[in-house]
Amino acid sequence: MVSFVAIAMALFLVATVSALDITDEAVITVNGMNIINDDVSVVAGETITVKVYFIANESDTDVTVTVEIEGDKIDTEVESEVFDVENGSQYRKVLNIKVPYELKDKVSGEVTLNIKIEGREHETEILPVTLNVQRPSYNIDFKSINVAKNVEAGEKFSVDIFLKNTGYNDLDDLFVTARISALDLEQRFYFGDLVAIEVEDDDEDTLSERFYLTVPYDALTGAYTLEVEVSNEDTVLSKTVTVEINGLPSQVFKTENGLMIINPTDKIAVYTVVVESPASVSRNVVSVEAGKSETIIVTPNAEGEYNFDVSVLNADGELVSTVTFTGSEEASQLASPIVILTVILAIIFLVLLVVLIVLVTKKPEKAEEFGESYY
Repeated sequence: MVSFVAIAMALFLVATVSALDITDEAVITVNGMNIINDDVSVVAGETITVKVYFIANESDTDVTVTVEIEGDKIDTEVESEVFDVENGSQYRKVLNIKVPYELKDKVSGEVTLNIKIEGREHETEILPVTLNVQRPSYNIDFKSINVAKNVEAGEKFSVDIFLKNTGYNDLDDLFVTARISALDLEQRFYFGDLVAIEVEDDDEDTLSERFYLTVPYDALTGAYTLEVEVSNEDTVLSKTVTVEINGLPSQVFKTENGLMIINPTDKIAVYTVVVESPASVSRNVVSVEAGKSETIIVTPNAEGEYNFDVSVLNADGELVSTVTFTGSEEASQLASPIVILTVILAIIFLVLLVVLIVLVTKKPEKAEEFGESYY
């Protein structure tokens, strides 16, 4: 360890301290680079690694190392865990800290790095060091994404996005992809170009656009995740927002003797009707034109009390609605053609039987007798 620190002191220039207290010299590196040269560059918004090497001149307890990055408006700060030091011993602390992002109208600037080693009895402040800070090479920022609060199934709705180029370089040929994966809905649009720094009478570093998506008619009521992705050959960025969708009202209605299926969409729809035994339906596959309806007859082929379900599925096999039928045998038989025919035949049989009995029981009249006359 002694050799390591000795080599480190030789390779890196030693940062000057403001007080000979806990330590009189320290080696500070940022992302592996010595900060004493004042030409270390970091990237705005990224997290950097700061390492602090020092030899204690005094023994102390409850010691911490604090690293602060001071920007024009934003400051970030991290502190090490508490530790103890002994006079003559060597120490190293590693801290990760985020670089503030304040580069709005320029691609690079400066921030100040402050480091303090502080114990219960002693402390040392490293003289502030200036770091060069640059924008990421290619970077986009979503300033806003606005969509309607409630969207009806089958309805077209607008998506407004506002983008800003927050990178070091210009962004050419940006495309926007909007998708709702749960609905298998995805569309891609051309957005345009964004320069890094906007100059008068030149291209813009911010753009807003409006595009439209159409919700499928079969979308169910619920909250859906809309993902908006912006990309070109150099970078890609995505963000999600929530869209509340109201599904269409029920498409299946119970009638006096069956079901009515309504197709509320703008194209022909095919439905499959599944009925529980012992009931039957007039059609198992129903094709309904756009904006129209079809009726199917449901016959409960049951004895006594019955209770069964009839389910209607769409072309994808997804359940549209389930309707329950309940009743009794008597109510069913009154409407049965077979029962009516049987009653008619029974009545005819009874009439014929009565006629036959009358004919059989009627006595024939005696023939008139004529006597012979002799003259």
